Amino acid sequence: MSLMLFIERVYMAIVILYVKVLRKKRYTEYKLEEMKEDLELNKSYPMVLVQIPMYNEKEVYKLSIGAACGLSWPSDRLIVQVLDDSTNEVLRKLVELECLKWTEKGVNVKYETRKNRNGYKAGALKEGLEKQYVKDCQFVVIFDADFQPDEDFLWRTIPYLLENKELGLVQARWKFVNADECLMTRLQEMSLDYHFSIEQEVGSSTCQFFGFNGTAGVWRIQAIEDAGGWKDRTTVEDMDLAVRASLKGWKFVFVGDLGVKNELPSTFKAYRYQQHRWSCGPSNLFSKMTREIILCEPIAIYIPATITLLNAVCTPRSFHLIVFWILFENVMSLLRAKAAIIGLLEANRVNEWVVTEKHGNTKKQKNNIKTLKKSRSQVGERLHVLELIMGTFMLYCAIYNLIFCQDHFFVYLLLQAGAFFIMGFGYVGPSVPN
Repeated sequence: MSLMLFIERVYMAIVILYVKVLRKKRYTEYKLEEMKEDLELNKSYPMVLVQIPMYNEKEVYKLSIGAACGLSWPSDRLIVQVLDDSTNEVLRKLVELECLKWTEKGVNVKYETRKNRNGYKAGALKEGLEKQYVKDCQFVVIFDADFQPDEDFLWRTIPYLLENKELGLVQARWKFVNADECLMTRLQEMSLDYHFSIEQEVGSSTCQFFGFNGTAGVWRIQAIEDAGGWKDRTTVEDMDLAVRASLKGWKFVFVGDLGVKNELPSTFKAYRYQQHRWSCGPSNLFSKMTREIILCEPIAIYIPATITLLNAVCTPRSFHLIVFWILFENVMSLLRAKAAIIGLLEANRVNEWVVTEKHGNTKKQKNNIKTLKKSRSQVGERLHVLELIMGTFMLYCAIYNLIFCQDHFFVYLLLQAGAFFIMGFGYVGPSVPN
């Protein structure tokens, strides 16, 4: 397995060097400016639906709705659909008023609610596409509640889909507004920058499969329907849809120079929930789709790569944090391994969906974090038993190595034990009480 992972990393490094040096990124092969000019000249604008699924998004609902309503596109060819599953009635009213405000400004905003959360995000997106007014829409754009696209987002994505009828998805990269908030967000930025700059770029440039990131992407509605629509059988409905669409022969393209602002989870508690979902969901999906993948005509097999020093290359400003990042990722691998086993065995928490906590714009975040630091959460809220047990085990191994061995491996073991204890006692990011 180690050899396979090494070969994969070398392959990715070769491809990305070729792409960067020779400027052979797949999306640059399209003449975007010419396509935009032709679109404006013929006035043949397709009908576009923008979906914003949200659940009790108090801090960010205005940002996301405002950004979506500010998109540059003919107003009669654009529908902004706010899918609000909030359980807070006061917040629901505020979101509805925000939608009405933009409606009065001439934007076609549809505010949709449900009496339940069946299927979570997948259920909301599915029901949204079933609305009568969506039947004329050719493309659907999805933005999570903390995503804020620039006004030219549609002009930089839709033309690709119009030019190539085989394209089912155009995926943009993520740009983080709170990467400098704390050490934990800096480390997350390093991992995600590698994912977009290397994994997504290589997959797109070599016309191979790469996953939909669940947001900041444009789907051809025909591709969604052809793949069987949204399904709520796992907590990674985005990957589920992407795999099924790929098996049906639809192509994807990643636009690496188009970033969409969003927020990283800044508390360890929120990050743990997110990583559990991201690790449990794919393994659960694999267990459900193994037969379908093996028997499909265009076989699509992807061997997940382990994290290496190449990640740091994608975030040069944080290269000096590489040691902290390795220790941090090693701790998180414990949680991810646990989540992956839960997904494969379909054990308890396999379909757990906890919305990632958000704090809003950067200025407001700083005020929120100051308030959170002042508040004292209960001891039980901060402790993470699994990490503390591993920290104790690593410390024991370090002491054993120091006393009985002739090498200096105990230095690494002590550092790793320290990382487990720091995260086990909840001293990563601000603490947030329930």
